[in-house]
Amino acid sequence: MADLVQYYGTGRRKSAIARVFLRPGNGEFKVNDKAFDAYFVTEQQRVAAKRPLALTETTATFDVITRVAGGGVNAQADAVKMGIARALLEFNAELRKTLKSDGLLTRDARAKERKKYGQKGARKRFQFSKR
Repeated sequence: MADLVQYYGTGRRKSAIARVFLRPGNGEFKVNDKAFDAYFVTEQQRVAAKRPLALTETTATFDVITRVAGGGVNAQADAVKMGIARALLEFNAELRKTLKSDGLLTRDARAKERKKYGQKGARKRFQFSKR
């Protein structure tokens, strides 16, 4: 059996984790064994997920196979975006400047702050009553 050439990248956003495999092909995109358009329903999610491929003009060069878990669909789209960018770096290190200047290699560390005890939420307090 011939060696399977593929490039791997892990993307994370909030609590979503995406494992992305890029294989030489004709641009087929699957997320959790579903069609790309069926999984990411809004145009914004689709554009976000495909951004690294569009930026490097490699959309028709690779088949993208992705496993995503955790978080919401928007966070998953951003996780896929980062995973694709990292996999593209594995394929060609010269793309780093292009991807880095667009901020695709930086993990967005913003996440929900935990609720504190004795309070209504992370920052919100219970109403104070003087009497």
